[in-house]
Amino acid sequence: MIGRKESCASGQIPMTNLSCLFYALEEWTVVEFLKKYLFHVIIGSLTISGILVFFIVPLTIVFFIYLTNILLLIYQRNNELKAEPLSDVWNSVRKTIASFWDTYARIWHGYELHGVENLPEGPGILVYYHGAIPIDYLYFLSRLFLWKKRICLSVADHFVFRLPGLKLLLAVTGVIPGTREECLVALKNGYLVSISPGGVREALFSDESYRLMWGNRKGFAQVALEAKVPIIPMYTQNVREGYRMFKERRFFRQLYESTRLPFTPPYGGLPVKFRTYIGKPIPYDPNITTEELVEKAKTAVQALISKHQTIPGNIWKALLERFDKRRKSD
Repeated sequence: MIGRKESCASGQIPMTNLSCLFYALEEWTVVEFLKKYLFHVIIGSLTISGILVFFIVPLTIVFFIYLTNILLLIYQRNNELKAEPLSDVWNSVRKTIASFWDTYARIWHGYELHGVENLPEGPGILVYYHGAIPIDYLYFLSRLFLWKKRICLSVADHFVFRLPGLKLLLAVTGVIPGTREECLVALKNGYLVSISPGGVREALFSDESYRLMWGNRKGFAQVALEAKVPIIPMYTQNVREGYRMFKERRFFRQLYESTRLPFTPPYGGLPVKFRTYIGKPIPYDPNITTEELVEKAKTAVQALISKHQTIPGNIWKALLERFDKRRKSD
């Protein structure tokens, strides 16, 4: 069969001049369209692919978190559980969740946990640096439960409790709003309680310099003194190289300060090396003031950062550390 192009060119099949004109215009339009827009289509496709690469891992983490909550709901319904979420009845499913996240941590970040021996047998308050995504803290909780069968209650920002569909997961994993009364009760019951004094502000606006952004936060020190428990510093190496926030902008800073909601999305998810270090505890001292204890805790966390972190953080170096088999000194 002879196409329209051959027909117009050879005249083997009679076609009107008008038909040939329409064909020429059609062919010319397509070629010109490709010439004009193909470059833009390629650039656009690469841009979209790049955006997906930067955000796919954080979105995957969110997906797994919600999937975990769904599995908990199924487990609760099938077993007709009405026990308190922190009771031992939930330990079997809690172990399953911890095993999943610990496997994810090993595969994606070669996760290591050092200094567990520094945790007291009884209650205490853990203070830590808050990364763009506290996935390293989730890894810590999982390994702590697998190694020691201990639950560490986690003080979270109020916006976390407004997120839909996570109520059961937050309860089973021991996430609490962190009022003074709740923390004191938890410590009285022998739990470890963890808090990041920098909180969401530190997550959003700190950077590869790993600066602490505690502001005037001192409630954790007041609770520690009242409960007569030690404070234990903790830090995860390369947490900012794994996940980052966009550079601070005045608009987003003002938006956060007025709403206290994290509007800036994290990006990254590179498989850099994660090592969590737990420092020596700061023992209870009845003669120390709240302000002095805050400074001690801040100095202790900063010392862990200075000892174990390249500053400013370097993504390439953090990736290469996955292949460094030498264990870093505690």
